[in-house]
Amino acid sequence: MAPSVLPTIVALSSAPGRAGVAVVRVSGPRVRFVLETISGVVPSPRQATFRALRDAAGDVVDQALVLFFPGPASFTGEDVAEFHIHGSRAVLARLLGLLSSHDGVRLAEPGEFTRRAFEAGKLDLAAVEGLADLIDSETEWQRRQALRQMDGALGTAVAGWRQPLVEAQALLAAELDFSDEGDVEGPLVERALQLAAGVLAGLRDAQRGFAHGERVREGFVVVLAGPPNAGKSSLLNALARREVAIVSPVAGTTRDAIEVRLDLDGLPVTLIDTAGLRDSDDAIEAEGVRRARDLAAKADLVLSLRAIDSDADRDHPGGSVIALATKADLGGTARPGELRISARSGEGMPQLLALLVRRLAGEEQPEPALLTRERHRAAIAEAV
Repeated sequence: MAPSVLPTIVALSSAPGRAGVAVVRVSGPRVRFVLETISGVVPSPRQATFRALRDAAGDVVDQALVLFFPGPASFTGEDVAEFHIHGSRAVLARLLGLLSSHDGVRLAEPGEFTRRAFEAGKLDLAAVEGLADLIDSETEWQRRQALRQMDGALGTAVAGWRQPLVEAQALLAAELDFSDEGDVEGPLVERALQLAAGVLAGLRDAQRGFAHGERVREGFVVVLAGPPNAGKSSLLNALARREVAIVSPVAGTTRDAIEVRLDLDGLPVTLIDTAGLRDSDDAIEAEGVRRARDLAAKADLVLSLRAIDSDADRDHPGGSVIALATKADLGGTARPGELRISARSGEGMPQLLALLVRRLAGEEQPEPALLTRERHRAAIAEAV
């Protein structure tokens, strides 16, 4: 039986929607045929060529830049073509329909280009995950971490752990099988244990960075907690730099959690405003308080607010806490350990932002983590 031939796949590689330019990518054994049929030529490798794209009747579909990347030196390891067309929905629909009308050519399934790159050995699984994270990245720290994964940092580290273990296995085999031979000398078992100990130290270093890597990838959670009228909604609006929450002198205005996604000096942060912490006979407000306590207990960091002109005792919901004395523009004295801030005047806000970054990122601004997913953590734990 003749071996099956993979179909040639085609897909939009740029973002969907109306744009100045859209990129359509084709990969597979019929790429050269498609190029000759649609553009009339197979361009020189990696040189952009301006061509009219025509249908079977010779009518022009669009004018485009055409590129050809012969395999195996391409993203997928196969012949690859790119058509840089005008980003019109009509042009895109017409070109995709024209390309997929040829025998052996079909629309790609989600992630199929990357899957072919993985199967061709162009990317390992961790690099594929890094590529997905890079596409999804929203902040500078996420970009750096994803780029490191995509560049093969974890694969390189794993190879570095594997090599001494293979050497240790060889030493142990020599000790077991040839210990009575005159040309096998030295404390082989001790050397094997030293090699294994070095690998173990590296694995544990990687384990320690997992929690931070996971938070950078998924985002840190910071909860604003405190009694009613402590200025939580005002602080949320000030940090978000827009009106997100209703600010009112009436106690209990916020009854459910309000979430805002922020880029905080490159760190992805979900900021959550919660109901004021107090005892209440109102069933809805009481449920809001319960949810507030639950969120604070699970947060990476809690901003515990107390109005500077209030004598209220601070409610400690648990977790890592930064104590804030709000409404500093009203005067008053902060208690020991509190940071004076005012969402209205801006007093203390730069110091709060700097403190948030230090507490979330760590004092030393570490290198992007090697382990960023639960799959990575589980595999390293098993190896340890």
